[in-house]
Amino acid sequence: MKQILVTGATGELGTTVVETLLKTMKAENISVLTRKEESKTEFEQKGLKAFIGQYSDVESLEKAMDNVNTVLLISSGDQGDRMQEHKNVINTAKKKGVKNIAYTSRSLKDKNTLVNKLMMEHFLTEDYIKESGLKYIIFRNALYMDVLPLFVGKHVFEKGILQPAENGKVAYVLKAEQAEAMANVLMNENFENQTFNFTGSDAFSFYDVASVLTDLSGKEVIYKTIEVEPFKKIMLNNGIPEPMVKKIVDFNLDIKNGQESTVTNELQHYLGRKPKDLKEGLKLLFNL
Repeated sequence: MKQILVTGATGELGTTVVETLLKTMKAENISVLTRKEESKTEFEQKGLKAFIGQYSDVESLEKAMDNVNTVLLISSGDQGDRMQEHKNVINTAKKKGVKNIAYTSRSLKDKNTLVNKLMMEHFLTEDYIKESGLKYIIFRNALYMDVLPLFVGKHVFEKGILQPAENGKVAYVLKAEQAEAMANVLMNENFENQTFNFTGSDAFSFYDVASVLTDLSGKEVIYKTIEVEPFKKIMLNNGIPEPMVKKIVDFNLDIKNGQESTVTNELQHYLGRKPKDLKEGLKLLFNL
């Protein structure tokens, strides 16, 4: 019987993974790592094995991996030393005799031409996992559709969409559907060093996003593409911090260059249904 440890269990992705696992697995066969005492209590009330800890605390990782044979490493945020945090999890898994590790990476076309260097850490983590000798499954997830409200801004229905992405396309997927499919893999697949590209069934540009928002809202939404330097100036003048502006620009340039446009049917296969398309997703995300 698998004993699965879900790291980052209180985030949106981890929460849905755990909820999906509970549909067919006994709670006692699921371990979770959380930073919050109240979350630990909530998990324990459901019968799960819950541990307080974080990726930077190796001792807490060791406790959480007792008697665990499968670890889902949900990628860390980029606020700290993400690579070292990932290495801590992988090294601890190997030390504790864990057999299988899964990792939430990114579905990007060519790591060698990425503009967004933060994304390179996903591929470096993949390499580290492969070198560890652990059996692995790598989930290369498409950009979450859930980020679109952040990309287009609060005033999208009044001001439209302004981004330097030209006609670049993204195979968006709702985060909850990514998580559900990952949980299905964890429950049902043997770890045989596989890599899955979990993407939407089609790829869409910001022109498509604007068109769908127009249809759903009845208000005309126009997408205007813009050069990088004027875009940066507008963002900075709007009070957005320079590091965040750089992140937004880098994401857009990779979209423009086709990095996010890969489409496969692998998500649909493990989800057991066709994932929600752009119109269905935007209707949910914008409450339209």
